[in-house]
Amino acid sequence: MTRDIRLLGTGQLLELQRRLRAAGHENLRASMQRRIRRAAEPLRTDLQAAIQTTHIRPPGRTTRPGGPSPTSRPLRATIASAIRISVRTTSGTAGARVWIDRSALPPDLVNMPKTINDGRIRHPVFGNRRRWVTQWAQPPWWDTTVRRHTPRMEREVARIVDDVRRRLE
Repeated sequence: MTRDIRLLGTGQLLELQRRLRAAGHENLRASMQRRIRRAAEPLRTDLQAAIQTTHIRPPGRTTRPGGPSPTSRPLRATIASAIRISVRTTSGTAGARVWIDRSALPPDLVNMPKTINDGRIRHPVFGNRRRWVTQWAQPPWWDTTVRRHTPRMEREVARIVDDVRRRLE
């Protein structure tokens, strides 16, 4: 799983940023960052919707009935709330980045976004380490969504860079 997506036009963005700083156009720079963030927001929204609607197939039932969940937190909502956007135009990694903030996830779910994206979730039954079960998720929620949005985002960022460059000239 690609952990994050980065829209990079590093050379163009850094060169444009230097010109903005030299010209003293602070409001133009802030506007460019805001527009780049807006270009990435539909991706974040779709990633959140994709994880919320990902079907995780339960294992086949035995004659014993299932029990209540051992935790009260909803898995998909917890992962969706950890999806973040960051925009940088001043450092060596200029661009927009959509990523999963692992520090926002509980310690036992840190690797779960990748596991769900891979499609196979193997875990102990209610914490019983002597009995394990495999569940299957509809893969790949992250990769598919990112691939679908990348061309649109690249076009929007290129348009934003061209607009700012025209305003500087």
